[in-house]
Amino acid sequence: MRIAVISDVHANLYALEAVLGEIDRDPPDEIWCLGDTVGYGPHPNECCELVRERSSRALVGNHDLVVIEASDVGVEEFNEEAAEAALWTRERLSSEARAFLSSLEPRAELDGFELFHGSPRDPVWDYVLSEDAVREAFALTHAPVVMVGHSHIAIAAILVGETVEGGTAPADFSAALGAGRWLLNPGSVGQPRDGDPRAAWLTVDTESGEARFRRIPYPVARTQAEIRERGLPDALAERLAHGV
Repeated sequence: MRIAVISDVHANLYALEAVLGEIDRDPPDEIWCLGDTVGYGPHPNECCELVRERSSRALVGNHDLVVIEASDVGVEEFNEEAAEAALWTRERLSSEARAFLSSLEPRAELDGFELFHGSPRDPVWDYVLSEDAVREAFALTHAPVVMVGHSHIAIAAILVGETVEGGTAPADFSAALGAGRWLLNPGSVGQPRDGDPRAAWLTVDTESGEARFRRIPYPVARTQAEIRERGLPDALAERLAHGV
């Protein structure tokens, strides 16, 4: 089976369209989304529609949950800019988009894979960035491949015996599945934070045993202009140019 994995779209329509356009050049069997379809960006409804139409498996993230006013995720838990964007999104979210996000869970288990928006310890909020967090994620799961989102940083870490190796995954890095247990983060479609402003995603081929990290440029300036036109915080626009 061939799978394309996306995460953290954050209402960045032009980044999502660029990624889906590239995915469609060699269509996979399935597309998985690891959550945070909305938040920060100017096109929440359009992104929800695309993710709903194109993904065979989608998770809900913390920004999705605060926008649909989930009882266990409050806007006071976000920084000022994220909270402002969440309130803006709440006012504009369509009933269809709200219903879609409300139908999702922050974790899923599939044959050979365990998926989390955050981490196995806390699927909504926890970040997997340090070696200790990676080790704990492996300890709390059993699948050969664990996938997480949330941090907006592409990561590939492998556990062989008791040894953990890996870290930030650059564009075109290839992971040889089956050599050990892997933890993979595809990075962010709509708001990368690893210093590379290009939209990120991951392809997985279970037959060849390869997972490859992908990047593609998109019209950042167009997204920036629309963030500013809609009165969203300027910092949310500025950071897109730098991938931070």
